[in-house]
Amino acid sequence: MSDNTIAAYLRENPRLMGVLFTMCLLLAQAGPVAANNSVGLGGP
Repeated sequence: MSDNTIAAYLRENPRLMGVLFTMCLLLAQAGPVAANNSVGLGGP
């Protein structure tokens, strides 16, 4: 799919652009949250 096709599709469906933006925000925040919840196991 070319860039022009994607841009035209998003222009015709503005709600999808909002959904994609929200998903990007959530995914950008998920990495640090997962990194902070890592648990270290003490070895013998």
